Amino acid sequence: MPDTATLNLQQARALINRLIGAGVRHAVISPGSRSTPLVMACEERPELRIWVQVDERCAAFFALGLARASSMPAILVATSGSAPAHWYPAVIEAAQAHVPMILLSADRPPELHHCGANQTTDQQGLFGPHLRAFYDAGPPTVDTARIAALGSLAAERSLWPDPGPVQINLPFREPLVPDEPGPFIPSLSTAAAPPPPGVEFTGEEAAEIVRALDGQRVALVCGPNSFGQDFAEGITRLAQALETPILADPLSGLRFGGHDQRRVLCRYDAFLRDPAVRSTPAEIILRFGAAPVSRTLLEWLEKHPAEQWLVHPFPDRPDPLHRVTRVIRAHPVAFCRKLAAGRLGAAEPGWFDPLREWEARAAEAAVLTTDERPFEGRLIEQLLEEAPPQTILFSGNSMPVRQFDTWSGCLDKPLRLIANRGVSGIDGNVSTLLGLAAGSDRPAIGLIGDLAFYHDMNGLLAARQQMDAVLIVINNGGGGIFGYLPQAGLEGFEEHWLTPTGLELAHAAKLYGLPFHRIRHQAEFRLALRAALEEKGVSLLEVIIDRDYSIARHKQYWSKTAG
Repeated sequence: MPDTATLNLQQARALINRLIGAGVRHAVISPGSRSTPLVMACEERPELRIWVQVDERCAAFFALGLARASSMPAILVATSGSAPAHWYPAVIEAAQAHVPMILLSADRPPELHHCGANQTTDQQGLFGPHLRAFYDAGPPTVDTARIAALGSLAAERSLWPDPGPVQINLPFREPLVPDEPGPFIPSLSTAAAPPPPGVEFTGEEAAEIVRALDGQRVALVCGPNSFGQDFAEGITRLAQALETPILADPLSGLRFGGHDQRRVLCRYDAFLRDPAVRSTPAEIILRFGAAPVSRTLLEWLEKHPAEQWLVHPFPDRPDPLHRVTRVIRAHPVAFCRKLAAGRLGAAEPGWFDPLREWEARAAEAAVLTTDERPFEGRLIEQLLEEAPPQTILFSGNSMPVRQFDTWSGCLDKPLRLIANRGVSGIDGNVSTLLGLAAGSDRPAIGLIGDLAFYHDMNGLLAARQQMDAVLIVINNGGGGIFGYLPQAGLEGFEEHWLTPTGLELAHAAKLYGLPFHRIRHQAEFRLALRAALEEKGVSLLEVIIDRDYSIARHKQYWSKTAG
């Protein structure tokens, strides 16, 4: 009978072996004692790229970025006690954004629970309803078949039928380090069974929908999604078959790339503010993905009399307006392909020409005059011009993602824009960006606010681990989004809502050893971004924005577009 330390390592090895067999290639580790068997099992496998993050919250968001970049879960490892609790914000983001994660929480053995033992708490209900599955491995035994099977199951459940976080809780008894670890001998079966295919969209259901849409005026609305690269091609073909517009969120994957963009509308946040354009004669609105970023578009959807159908492959129902009358459980790529291949009768030609005219008017109004003061519209414009093809762009929440919505337009350059819109927090943004860069092996560019930067400064520690990224911080003196909201008129606005930190970002850059540039004039930004993109590693750019000036410029644009 092997000793306790050897049993611990054998169990950890069997689990990690099976996860590698399932295709997992990244592990994010935070230091601790109780997790030692898991760390040893990860370390000895050359197939795994190991990333070390001291702060568990940063580690979890870094793993989220890795998964978003690769479409495969990363392993998260932490010791027992409060350590796994720091994963919570990233876990709920992953759950609601359908991002796979595999959480390996080391634990004290059963005899140390409920007796006041150090660094011990109930880790079995830690993440509540946010997990796709939870498994308790139990203390290690000689038979490793069960833990290997749990590895297969965890990998599968993290990806199908609804991608998201899965936790395996692993109680280890001391001692944790064997005297002689011995070589790892992989089992004959290292691969997990491939996940089953996505939701089947039958030919019979497709035929029924084709009949229902025949000759109807249909509008397509695409919100944030992770439907893959084929989605853009599929939905633009469907739009052509239906002779219909696509209102494309900045996170829809439709604004950038070489697909047919002739029917893609991206200036709706400006032109839908005009009451004259809100009465679009669509009879059915087909929606894809999560709720759009634009409040203006959401208000239009809420008030529009058309039927609204949601095409969604997962069990949840992203319909905060409660306007969806039919949910079609199908993968959007399969849905679009089957419908486009059917005998769809398009609506009368030119029915949405007025929308195209409004789009052109909004695009013309968005042409910005040269100004010495930095402004988000110009930043977005120059960022998109300078970003190399295939760059991953990460947007913070609050104002940055809305700036992309307002100012990005459409480009034929292949770019991928990502944001954490599951629960839309401003935490973990730095770590997510660096995880995206690490998982894609190409430079990533992030645009976040000064409060989001403050929330996740610890994440910059990962910058020393060989990745290339440019982090752009819009410093408008706190929570700039509140300047657009009714709270702006309240007493104590600056103290209780705006909450400027007054921090010198240059000190943070120096602390973490990063190249830094502060930008006070618009002409400096393009040159600074070019230099940062040529620099290896992670660079930090701070852009000083006059908040009142920015608000005035936005209102001027909306007025010019919508009257």
